Amino acid sequence: MLAFVTAVGLSSGAYAQTPLSGFMQGKNGGNVAFSANHENYGEVYLVPEKIDGVPIFNSVTVNSFNIYASYGFSDKLDFIVNLPFVRTAGSANQDVLNDLGFQNSREGAQDISAFLKYEFAKKGNLSLQGSFGITTPLGDYKVDEGLQSIIAIGNRATTFNAVALAHYKLSNGFFVTGQAGYSLRSTEVPDAVLSQLKLGWAKKRFYADAYLANQTSTGGVDILRPGFTGFFPATQVNYTRVGANVYAPLDGNFGINAGAGTTIGGRNLGKADFFSFGFVYNFKYREY
Repeated sequence: MLAFVTAVGLSSGAYAQTPLSGFMQGKNGGNVAFSANHENYGEVYLVPEKIDGVPIFNSVTVNSFNIYASYGFSDKLDFIVNLPFVRTAGSANQDVLNDLGFQNSREGAQDISAFLKYEFAKKGNLSLQGSFGITTPLGDYKVDEGLQSIIAIGNRATTFNAVALAHYKLSNGFFVTGQAGYSLRSTEVPDAVLSQLKLGWAKKRFYADAYLANQTSTGGVDILRPGFTGFFPATQVNYTRVGANVYAPLDGNFGINAGAGTTIGGRNLGKADFFSFGFVYNFKYREY
């Protein structure tokens, strides 16, 4: 299978679950991808109900630039790394910002992620895989600025992620990939259960998928509710997102990808719409 497929779907860098797909790179296969991502929200899922307008900032825009790379050490073992640079910006009234001593934007390197993925069983069209990864802050961004941290670029926590994947692909290109995992997080950030279901079609000249992704925190507090101290990383962040991705090659080594999606449910986060566009360089030349 073409090396590009694990680079597709890295939109919404601030909220991406894991940079994993069900396709293996193969020995010495892999790619490097550069993508620009845009996200915007003006509604927020709070408890007990969704509200219009982001507190203080009215609406929030998140722009990020992702650097992603993967490499196949063997036909059964892949290495994946991802690094986003993120800028968040609100649309708050300047007089409000001046009164509070706040700023309307935050930016910087966010969290670097590294994963190893191993295919431990394959029978016919079905592949079973397991992955372990670590995500840790790279930049010195702040998360302890009270309501200013509504536009923080991340949670500033180290996470340890264990994910199981099942991937089924037919010869006509149709595939289904399911993944489920657990994210163990440092500091006061609640642990979370992660899941994703992806349906798609992958052939030499084209790739497309649609997905449903979910995060459910195992604890945490609600924003502006009892127990909330103003430290946003300690909140219970749940979400359900749907989206789609496409990829097309420009030649054997280069290709372009695009993705889009939206948040359809959540808790303590914005109701975001997002899209991405990127370029991919595949290590191995492929005949089409």
